[in-house]
Amino acid sequence: MNYWKDYQKEIAGDDYFFVRSCIRQNFFPGAEKLFMEVVRDKLGKHLVEDPEHTTCTGIGYHCDVVPLETIMTVVARHFALMNASGLRNLVISCVTSFGIYSEILDLWHHQPELRERIAGYLFEATGRTFQEPVNMVHSSDVIYCYRNELAAQMKFPLVNRETGRRLRVVDHIGCHYAKIFPARGVGGSEFPQVLAGLIQAWGGEVVDYPERRHCCGFGFRHYAVQENRGYSVSHTKIKLESMKPYEPDLILTNCPGCNMFIDRWQYTLEEAEGLVYGADGQKIPVLSHEELAGLILGYDPWEIGLQTHQVPVEPLLIKMGVPFQPELKYADRQGRLIGGGVLQNQSV
Repeated sequence: MNYWKDYQKEIAGDDYFFVRSCIRQNFFPGAEKLFMEVVRDKLGKHLVEDPEHTTCTGIGYHCDVVPLETIMTVVARHFALMNASGLRNLVISCVTSFGIYSEILDLWHHQPELRERIAGYLFEATGRTFQEPVNMVHSSDVIYCYRNELAAQMKFPLVNRETGRRLRVVDHIGCHYAKIFPARGVGGSEFPQVLAGLIQAWGGEVVDYPERRHCCGFGFRHYAVQENRGYSVSHTKIKLESMKPYEPDLILTNCPGCNMFIDRWQYTLEEAEGLVYGADGQKIPVLSHEELAGLILGYDPWEIGLQTHQVPVEPLLIKMGVPFQPELKYADRQGRLIGGGVLQNQSV
């Protein structure tokens, strides 16, 4: 029991300053709006965001384009925005950003003179000063912290509505969530629970498999440089081949980059090599912690942006018994199909 205590982390219970993700906004734009609605409306918590918040420049940093002191100054500005809101509990949407913030805080702790230099750069550029967060967590930490409260409001558990079988779910933890600084992740890098806890609380079965902790394949320069993308897709292929015998119904992620690559590369592998890794000749849906929370709570799948996924989510919706309108998958809020035409509402 004392050993397990080393793998816990403090998660503030309220008064959150939320910083968005550039990847999540661009590829899965409904997820962050959904997270804010769940925290505010379903959990009754105080959460603030600032439209002046920018990308952390983490992808540029990991691609050796953005210098270390530049990204530190950008992050110091984010802390200044948090301070201006009157809040000190920082909630981060992106796992890459979460790793960046963690790395910078660790460097400042060990090199206080570096922090002072960055404070000078920030004040010279913007006239702002800053203080570090009192509590810093990832958005998946907040959902994990209140997983049972959300389960009490659940309309569609992770259960096959026709057979009663618990859905089999693979969890994929973003590498920068806990592998760099294990103490900052629930369960550390060895026993991460931040997604497994959601699966269990919401009625599903956690699927273990040999490459469960293998990287999704993003790798920053492995994808950003076109000639290197074979490295990226090959890593995702390793994961998918390893999980295939277990026939998962769903892959659950907490990193927007992981979500994108495990989703998109399934399409690529099918087109390039004719490979499909789910049961019955289907690909495996990939959802984030926010999106899965939305489904179990009864949000409309298209309102939360599940049509932006490359792998179709309809097989999962049918298993869970989630109603959806197939004809409105690519319709705007006025019911007009993208490309023209007006559709009639039909539920499944």
